[in-house]
Amino acid sequence: MPPATDSLVLRAVVTGASSGIGAATVRLLARRGWHVTAVARRADRLAALAAETGCAVVVADLTTSEGADALAEAVRAAGPLHALVANAGGAIGADSVEKASADDLAAMFALNVLTAQRAIAALLPSLRLGAAERGSGDIVAVTSTAGQIAYEGGGGYNAAKFALRGLLGALRLELAGEPLRVIQVAPGMVKTDEFAAKRFGGDAAKVEALYAGVEHPLLADDVAEAIVHAIELPSHVNLDEVTMRPVAQAAQHKLVREPLRVREG
Repeated sequence: MPPATDSLVLRAVVTGASSGIGAATVRLLARRGWHVTAVARRADRLAALAAETGCAVVVADLTTSEGADALAEAVRAAGPLHALVANAGGAIGADSVEKASADDLAAMFALNVLTAQRAIAALLPSLRLGAAERGSGDIVAVTSTAGQIAYEGGGGYNAAKFALRGLLGALRLELAGEPLRVIQVAPGMVKTDEFAAKRFGGDAAKVEALYAGVEHPLLADDVAEAIVHAIELPSHVNLDEVTMRPVAQAAQHKLVREPLRVREG
């Protein structure tokens, strides 16, 4: 359960909540007793998640100022906020830098960076109120190992996630002196229903090839566990950046596509 807080109602906002890591985080927080507001663009997905978990929902496009304003208004009405999980994002295509579409790069920057910046800026007043209540407030962003190490065919996604990582590093410095934690969770290979399918334009063969032979890639629930662990730690502990990979992925460029086994002698 969340850390002891007497009768305090703990509130969290999760963006990109209609599928994958976002939806898994909503489910886990709800099970842990948090009051969760799930945010995404797809109203039907949010409605199903609300029916399953009891979460509140805000249908909003956080690449726009209007969407961020609507979210801020809904959160203010609910009361102080104790955690923001900025999870909205995604990759588009796997073209080389030479052949990549500038429009795709701009879209990835909007999805991965602008959504986080707009959500943080819109919700900081509510997070400050929550931090005064609880002793700490949390801003967690789901980044990626793609924001730590570049790889071929990932230029646009690398650029967006490197930018998000830099944004969060600056934010942590700017908030120094306040009881606000800035946490990055950077997963490596995660197998979800939609991420790879969207990246490859629905090409099922490319999706299957990506995960072929990999024993136990990370799942959305694994990342959700790391997120919730970080925000339920004692208020003086900040996990600046958590890098997590499946055991089969020793590094960005070292992926084992066969069963894991103990070597003999």
